[in-house]
Amino acid sequence: MVHLTRLNGNSLVVNSDLIKFAEASPDTMLTLINGEKLIVREGLSDVVERVLAYRSRLLAQAGRQLQGPDVPGHAHLLMRTDSLLSAVGNRADDLESQQDH
Repeated sequence: MVHLTRLNGNSLVVNSDLIKFAEASPDTMLTLINGEKLIVREGLSDVVERVLAYRSRLLAQAGRQLQGPDVPGHAHLLMRTDSLLSAVGNRADDLESQQDH
């Protein structure tokens, strides 16, 4: 879920999986897969960053769950994946803290 702001200043949370496309015209307009349109204050690049940060957090969480001792034969892959997920998770945390301010 991605935290965004309507033009009137009200906060909303959008399921990023439902975004069909986003465009700047000049306000940022999201078109959802059901055809509903949302206009938000955030710029197009900010919306993309927030969606990527959200998905990065999901991948990081999934990666941490895969690192248990019950997963045989994946130690090498998990070590490399852990490094990547850590970097992605740190970036996601940075973006999330910026959103809170």
